[in-house]
Amino acid sequence: MAQIVILNGPSRSGKTSIAKVIQDTFDGVWMNLGMDAHIAMTPARYRPGVGLRPHRTTTPLREPGRVSLQELEDVVPSLYAALYESVAAHARLGVNVVTDIYHHDFYSRSLGILADCARRLDGLTVLFVGVLCPTDEIWRRREATWGQVRETVDSGVRLAVELHQEAARSLPYDLELDTSKTTPEASAEAIRLRLLEGPPGSVLARIARDR
Repeated sequence: MAQIVILNGPSRSGKTSIAKVIQDTFDGVWMNLGMDAHIAMTPARYRPGVGLRPHRTTTPLREPGRVSLQELEDVVPSLYAALYESVAAHARLGVNVVTDIYHHDFYSRSLGILADCARRLDGLTVLFVGVLCPTDEIWRRREATWGQVRETVDSGVRLAVELHQEAARSLPYDLELDTSKTTPEASAEAIRLRLLEGPPGSVLARIARDR
């Protein structure tokens, strides 16, 4: 049966780099059906779609050229569902999938997206991997990549980083990686060994059942 590896973690934690190593070095075909590709396919007015960052506002925000926050929240569960249905379809056809993504439930109301997504992978072989990193290192990488300095960025960005960290660390995983201590290559190797040696992933099945 095809393997599915879900890399979950905050922005700049190193998910994309690990996914690339998996694609380049693991045996067989590994498709990356991740967040970046999905956002690129999303109409501009509905972006960032599945990448909608966590927040705690109930204000009906609207950015120029984009639908309101409320309208985007209404469609986000369907976008996640479509992404995971695509992951499931690939796996059922024997194609391995790696997905670099993040999950949170910091919307204006609880949307229960992760449990719904987990149910869509029922019966498939899934390893749910936490790609984690200390907050200081996240900020170092954000500054190096995007020029974002913690002390000077918008308060909304600082809040989003905090909530990303909180959401990622609150979830159970089949395997946790601290990318401040390991390279993408070493992280991918840890995933490869877990797939080969087991035990098989079970966390998403429990989430699907219990939430």
